[in-house]
Amino acid sequence: MTSGLRLAHTADLEPSELRAARALLDAAFDGGFSAEDWDHGLGGLHVLVQDGTGLAAHGAVVMRRIRHRGRWLRAGYVEAVAVRPDARRKGFGGRVLGELERVIGRAYDLGALSASPEGALLYTARGWQQWGGQVHGLSPDGIVRLPEEEGGMYVRPALAGALDPAGEFVLDWRDGDVA
Repeated sequence: MTSGLRLAHTADLEPSELRAARALLDAAFDGGFSAEDWDHGLGGLHVLVQDGTGLAAHGAVVMRRIRHRGRWLRAGYVEAVAVRPDARRKGFGGRVLGELERVIGRAYDLGALSASPEGALLYTARGWQQWGGQVHGLSPDGIVRLPEEEGGMYVRPALAGALDPAGEFVLDWRDGDVA
């Protein structure tokens, strides 16, 4: 039984809700969700889905800047998406993504995310497209190519319209994984 979906900014979440989201991510990623990964999902909007046991699913969208074809775009970057292991295959991930996609479509130039091969199945089934162009980061030392990120980025066109895969992406820099 689902008691509902909640959309809230990080600032509006109670400390107990943040702890529950962090615990869910730790469980879903078998302890492989780092402090930097957690930090990347803060400061934006969170989607939380509760079931009879507690927090069943979580996802966040944060604003990032991505330069594409000489223009800096507002990207709704999807972070920290997870479903509690015992609640998988019940549509909770789709509910989280549906709400994140609604926000992206109305507030951002594009949606973007980085996904594992397993996670990519969920995103591509919902119309996300693998980014085929080069990926760079605007590092403290200038623009650097990030070939390890190529093939794992997915995009969803929004207010900016279609993207040109022949063009490159330059992502704003952050600690940990840039994409």
